[in-house]
Amino acid sequence: MTTLDDAPELAPYRDEPAQLPSGAPGKVGLLRLAFERRDGRTLLADLFRQAPLLAQRALYWDPAMPEMACLFIISTSGGTLQGDRYRIDVSLGEGAQAHLTTQAANKIQEMDANYATQVQRITLADDSYLEYLPEPTIPYRHSRFVSHTHVTLPESATVLYAEILLPGRKHHRDGEMFQYDLFSCTVRAARPDGPDLFVEKYVIEPARFGVERRGVLDSFHVFGNGLLLTSPERARQAADQLPPIWDDDLPLVAGVSRLPNDAGLSYKVLGRETEPVRAQIQQFCAIARAVAVGRLAPSAFAWR
Repeated sequence: MTTLDDAPELAPYRDEPAQLPSGAPGKVGLLRLAFERRDGRTLLADLFRQAPLLAQRALYWDPAMPEMACLFIISTSGGTLQGDRYRIDVSLGEGAQAHLTTQAANKIQEMDANYATQVQRITLADDSYLEYLPEPTIPYRHSRFVSHTHVTLPESATVLYAEILLPGRKHHRDGEMFQYDLFSCTVRAARPDGPDLFVEKYVIEPARFGVERRGVLDSFHVFGNGLLLTSPERARQAADQLPPIWDDDLPLVAGVSRLPNDAGLSYKVLGRETEPVRAQIQQFCAIARAVAVGRLAPSAFAWR
């Protein structure tokens, strides 16, 4: 199994927890999902799960795409803990359509030893379509987390991937802003028979390199990162509908750029609070879906 234990940014955190050691039974979460299109709709054809990762049956809740399989990825541990090692494999057969999300925010719990990692491998066949839109990630005080996502897809397939990173428990007690030790995220994409299309990696270590400065986050707290991996023509159509945004009232800034090797688009959003960033990412996803499959995105549910 691919691991991230050799990542150089993890060098200061090689100690073992006083509780269960890293990678012990109960700390290695495995999830394998395989989707196939049959009789006009997408089915979850293969499922393997090992706690603390869990997934249940596919649902079909999207009225605009009733043939698309929708699935929640669930954690049974109440968050990501020190010493956790997660692996998620997702594959889509030809013409399959799937929507993946999580049941709640990913809470990376406070750590006093070691770190947590997550490896994701996503493989798409021709004309398949995947929306992978997890809930926001909240890194707690002194947490250390490294993730690596590898996507393999042909030009006819589309992946819509978005994540939102919070600064911590902003409203917890007297605030817990940028008090995590390490957050490292890598996304890599490639064609099935070719070299990498692009690699995007960012490493945040607030105690070593302050993020609340000009050229990094400045006065912003919430980071939204959207990726549309699709054909060059679809990417161009989406980019034409995504003008740059600078809103001093919210405040919020957003902008789109083209990925190398005609891989698609990268969309970045910065804001002070979660909901404006989430709304802008949802707008990006709605445009991306309309371009990719010609369907409307569902309205965001309004909690009352």
